[in-house]
Amino acid sequence: MDASLEEEVYYSLVLFDVLEPKEEIPMNELIGQKINISFEGSIHCVVSGKKISKVFGEGMGYEAFMNSPEASPSIIRPELSRIHEGIALRDYEWEMAHHMQPHCVYLSLTNAIKVGVTRVTQMPIRWIDQGATEAIILAQTPYRQAAGLIEVALKNYVSDKTNWQRMLKNDISEHLPLREEKQRLIPMVPEELHSFLLNDNTVMHINYPVLRYPEKVISLKLDKNPDIGGKLVGIRGQYLIFENGSVLNIRSHSGYRVSFEY
Repeated sequence: MDASLEEEVYYSLVLFDVLEPKEEIPMNELIGQKINISFEGSIHCVVSGKKISKVFGEGMGYEAFMNSPEASPSIIRPELSRIHEGIALRDYEWEMAHHMQPHCVYLSLTNAIKVGVTRVTQMPIRWIDQGATEAIILAQTPYRQAAGLIEVALKNYVSDKTNWQRMLKNDISEHLPLREEKQRLIPMVPEELHSFLLNDNTVMHINYPVLRYPEKVISLKLDKNPDIGGKLVGIRGQYLIFENGSVLNIRSHSGYRVSFEY
């Protein structure tokens, strides 16, 4: 789902015919209404458009997952990027356009405080996609690897993962305010990377269109549940939340051919 930040996050779901966009559905307008998503039985690679039987990553076939720069090891582990040295892991032009760009190291609050890395141009979308309610920038670097090295150092003191079940229940752990957590972590950044630290302590607050959070989360997959529907009571991150507590991760079903009724 595409997202933009207004008073609350505004979502739109773009449906594709293989690789060609066909319809855009304003999802916030459907909250409180019944919807139904039916899997039609075929999946297409989001990179090549080829029909595939198994998904790797987010909507990729095996060939794309092994060769596409969008599935490069430096996507998950930014510290592996070497494009600033002129060395591409998979695709020089793509990595120059995406990794030889300003990146930020941030702290965000999902179910707990986590550290992460994203391109500057992806703020606040990256925070929205992970379901964060607050975020603060800790450092800004001119290329991806430097941000990754800061993240690696901080992972010894704060998680880099989101507990998505707790996030979807809005079950938030006790934590220091983000500004205080930032100050706590600054001394843990290697000295040679201190020049990238930012003094800006602005905290971004993010509100999601959720009528009610579930007490128990039931995760559904279209492969096992080809007909998923019910009253939509909220959206957070890339998850649809239904009245009965079931949730559907839209992004993990990229490439699935479906019919959408509302």
